[in-house]
Amino acid sequence: MAVTRSLLPSLLLAEGPNDGGAVPPRTPRDWLVDAAMFLIAIGGGLIGVGEQFPGDSPDEGILFLDLTGGAVLIIALWWRRRWPVPLALAAAPIGAYSNFAGVAALLLLFTVAVHRPWRVVALVATTHIAGAFVYAVLYPDDDLPYVALVIFIALMLTGATAWGMFIRARRELVASLRERAQRAEADQQLRLQQARDAERSRIAREMHDVLAHRISLLSMHAGALEFRPDAPPAEIAHAAGVIRASAHEALEDLREVIGVLRSDAGSGSDGDGDGDGRDAPTRPQPTLADLPALLEESRGAGMRVREEDTIAADDRATLPAATGRTVYRILQEGLTNARKHADGAGVVVRLAGRPQDGLTAEVVNRAPAGGGVAGTIPGAGTGLAGLGERAALAGGRLTAGPTDEGGFALRAWLPWPPRGPDGGGTPVVQTAPGAGVHGPEATGG
Repeated sequence: MAVTRSLLPSLLLAEGPNDGGAVPPRTPRDWLVDAAMFLIAIGGGLIGVGEQFPGDSPDEGILFLDLTGGAVLIIALWWRRRWPVPLALAAAPIGAYSNFAGVAALLLLFTVAVHRPWRVVALVATTHIAGAFVYAVLYPDDDLPYVALVIFIALMLTGATAWGMFIRARRELVASLRERAQRAEADQQLRLQQARDAERSRIAREMHDVLAHRISLLSMHAGALEFRPDAPPAEIAHAAGVIRASAHEALEDLREVIGVLRSDAGSGSDGDGDGDGRDAPTRPQPTLADLPALLEESRGAGMRVREEDTIAADDRATLPAATGRTVYRILQEGLTNARKHADGAGVVVRLAGRPQDGLTAEVVNRAPAGGGVAGTIPGAGTGLAGLGERAALAGGRLTAGPTDEGGFALRAWLPWPPRGPDGGGTPVVQTAPGAGVHGPEATGG
């Protein structure tokens, strides 16, 4: 890459356009070009002097002015990138009388065409063409009439100008392509960052949905053991057994989620992301058929849960698995929130609907005993927001808020059958005014 950069002009390596700003340091390619231009200017100038004074002894004063003017312009080529326009304008009158300065003046005009806009180039080129009229008078050609000599010089000046403008246009095209490539790379990096953020959000949502329920059960039973150390051994053994079972289930759920995420990121087909062929966690994702086990688990933790299910058995068999999984997660989150923030209050779980009307799921809890003091289990603050996103992705909607009786209700409606992944919109979570019995943490889960 360093070799390639050394072969490029310094202006192509500079950031942004260069229309009179600071000149970047010369590259090896620039040094080579400058050396070649010095040699061309000296050689071309000497040839011009020899052609103009072939074997004759010119007036020493005229020759001195010719050589001095040419030497000045040749030395000025060193600064042609820094001050191209002033040097080219100064070269016009010098080139009108100096044969030694002819090639150097042409190179300075070429430099202006490369580095400046066309209006400036046209102005400078006009001054040089005007100098051609003076040169044709001072040094007439026996083989060419005056007009033909002026036209010949003007064509050389125009050719150098056109060549320089072509090079400028090509450099602008290269700079534009480079800018587009940089912008495309930046857009790609942005898309990658957005994909990473989306993946992090998905991981956080899955971890929350899977583990919040289990950990809340562990907290409840551990709290019971803490506040009743004198409980009968049988009750202590039962609570310890529930804690052990819940911890085991939490670890299994965690292993399942990690296995799914590795399967998404890995290159192998074994599901664990390392491509070694070992079996990955294969436990199926919960669906609505797992709801009875979830309710029994909550009842075993001491919750008073009543189920009201009016879905016909034939209709339940046609419910898509994705919709069933979404409903399960919504009901699981509702029960977890009720256990956190309304411990001891009665909870009603309602399911209703049919394929033509959609599926409605509700978790409603009464006001907790003791004046509505929220539980001590911490919340992440993102539970209902995640549920709203799930419902929206399934094409449904979610509402949550306190009830008139002082309790809290979580309601969701999902289409049956649901729309595809592109059918969902912006997550919809409508929370009624007021903190209710859950307080500010009710939205956390």
